Order: sequence, then structure tokens, then C-alpha cells
Amino acid sequence: MFTFSCKKNSNNLGEQPRLQLRLTDNPPADIKEVWIDIRQVEIIVGNSAQPVILDGVHAGVYNLLELTGGKDTLLADALIPSGTLSQIRLILGDNNYIVSPDGEKIMLKTPSAQQSGLKVQLHQEVKGGVLYRLSLDFDVARSIVFAGNTSNVILKPVLRVLSFVPSGGNITGAVVPDSVLTSAIAIQGLDTIASAFTNTANGTYFLKDIPAGNYSLSFIPVDTKYKTAQKQAEVTLGQTIIVDTVKLQH
Repeated sequence: MFTFSCKKNSNNLGEQPRLQLRLTDNPPADIKEVWIDIRQVEIIVGNSAQPVILDGVHAGVYNLLELTGGKDTLLADALIPSGTLSQIRLILGDNNYIVSPDGEKIMLKTPSAQQSGLKVQLHQEVKGGVLYRLSLDFDVARSIVFAGNTSNVILKPVLRVLSFVPSGGNITGAVVPDSVLTSAIAIQGLDTIASAFTNTANGTYFLKDIPAGNYSLSFIPVDTKYKTAQKQAEVTLGQTIIVDTVKLQH
């Protein structure tokens, strides 16, 4: 029988949360292509007036009509501050245009999109050590406006959040003696789901982004003078589980 002993910790030892931002589209029927020049992604956390500019942004000109039928694209993958994520901003460049069914390229007017960005309001708490996946739908059919009898075509973006979810949970703990390099393995049924070696400076291990569920943990020392040890852990979505210290036996 394995012993079960663990506790949840939402602070996750001070690690930052991580955000993955994806973009998809609801297509119109009368436009062949819609190209949007995304240069930068910013977020507002808490009550701060200053936006946080995300690292890991895949800047480029995207044809939104390629992002249909369940397809999406990864716009950003970055560490962000903990707190309340209140707003996402997509900052555009100048190369925004549509292609009509007969092949004509028509530049889009994008009021303020180059300065203040296309804004999406959120009110989501983000905690350290958790990967959050945010999916945005760019509703092209409602966002492209033909200005009366003029030749102007205006981008008035309609963006909505399709999903905002933490991707999994984490397991952390320590093994002693800490000088013994040990493999920590999370097993579900007959499948190995995640594994990591301990840090020989302090004996700690960290298993990231694991689907929620019950796991058998196996600790296998590299030094065969020590026996393999076992524990159990229950992973909860968006939480970090701290398992009691494993004491290796001869």
C-alpha cells in the first residue's frame, strides 16, 4: 500500500504564471483573404496603468481566413506577473488589408490600433507556476466595415474570449539524502506521464503541467545502494501539490 500525503500550494514557490495566447477566426462569406499585421501583445495586470509587453510574441502578418475550421495560431508564449489579468491588447502595424473575391487588395483603416491596440477585456486570476491557455476569436464577419459609398474599408474588431483555462497541475517535493540523484516519475495506470531528476544541491524535483487525476509516484535513485520509493498524489487543475519529503532507504 502506498502512503498518501500532500498539500496544495497556490503560491508555487514564487514561480511566475505563464500565458499562451492563440487566435482563431469566424469567417465572412464575401472576402477572400484578411491580413492583419500583429506587431506586439500587451497585457494589463491588476490596477496598473502601465501595460506589460509580452516576450515570446510571434509578430507577423496573418491571414485570418486560414484560421478557420478549428485551426488556430500561437501568438505569444510568455511568463507574466501574478494577479488579476484584466486586459489583452494586440498592437497592429501598418500592413492590414483584405483581398476581394476578384483579387483586389484593399488596405484597411485601423483607427488607434497601432497606438492603443485591439483590446479584449478579461477578469481572470493568474497564479504562479501555472500555464494558462487563452484562445481569442477574431470575428472577421463583424469586424470589416465598408464605409458607405466611399472606398474606405474600416477594421472595427470584434474579439471574444473562446476559452481561458489552466492547462494542468504540478507536483513538487524533495528527496533525501539530497546528494543522491533520483528520478521522480508520475505514473497513471501503466503510462508514465511525467518525469524529472532531483536537484542534487537540495533534493527538490518539479513535475509540470500534468493533467488532473491520481498518480503513483516512483522515486528511483541512480545509486543502487538505495531502494526505490513510492508515494501517491492527486493533481488538481491549476494547483501545485507538495508531496511529503521522500527518505531513501538502504
